[in-house]
Amino acid sequence: MASEDNRLSTTALAKKLNLPVQQLFATLKDYGWIDRVGDTWRLTPKGEYEGGQYNQSQRYGSYIVWPESLEQHPLLMAIESNHRVTAGALRRYYPRLHARHINRALAELGLQQHTLLGWELTPRGRDLGGAQEESRSSGAFYVTWPHEIIDHPVVHRELGRQSQQFEPPTARGEPDLFDSEGSGGHALQGIDGHVLDSSLQTRVCNWLYLAQLAHAIHRVLPIEEDLIADFFLPAGQVYIDCWEEQASAARMAELLRRREVCREQGLRHLEVSEKDMDRLDEVLGRGLLDFGIRC
Repeated sequence: MASEDNRLSTTALAKKLNLPVQQLFATLKDYGWIDRVGDTWRLTPKGEYEGGQYNQSQRYGSYIVWPESLEQHPLLMAIESNHRVTAGALRRYYPRLHARHINRALAELGLQQHTLLGWELTPRGRDLGGAQEESRSSGAFYVTWPHEIIDHPVVHRELGRQSQQFEPPTARGEPDLFDSEGSGGHALQGIDGHVLDSSLQTRVCNWLYLAQLAHAIHRVLPIEEDLIADFFLPAGQVYIDCWEEQASAARMAELLRRREVCREQGLRHLEVSEKDMDRLDEVLGRGLLDFGIRC
């Protein structure tokens, strides 16, 4: 949209420059002209120096506008939009997601699939401009995408939604000191529709789903005592429990009892703590591999 004084919104400026919108936002952030504060973009002193201002709209609220002459700015004219990107390069736009997580998310959307050769392009992915590549050093397959993939509504919606689930609690507001399970006082939902009790459980559930591992939640252990594990993987007969830092006394007692019983009964059992949230590939990947499950 263009404002009444011929200023352009960042979206309109991106169209003028023939750039993906998300790429321009990321570039302006890299240049230090704008910064992300909560759910909104804010101007920095550098951005104000370059002519950035705020415009108010009943429909869009407050948003940043730029002088139309910025279209000729040498820094913006130098941006390349025609090179291809990998899952690793997409981390620039979704920094909370690891490349492996992005690859799995693209696979979940049916754009690629993981095989013994690596990541292989699907017909659906080819329709979106994906290209099959092969590593010169290892021979592993991977996929590259046109830069415009970051503006595809489905891809952006899915990666944005998953990125929000990796958002630190402090960015979502003050924690509820009476919420012992860390869910913010309400149930959380995984990508697969499972309703979970904590942020940690949600992260584990999403990891298992994107790794294409069938799993159940709140599964009773195969003993007479009524004990319920957080997750159960039928392939490998593995039980997984999540140890939240602010768990209630009752919850901690249950976790300790399940640990004891699993050891006594020789049940395959893994534990994940909140400090493991950003390294689930390592903790769950290696733990499940010990039980013969590759993911």
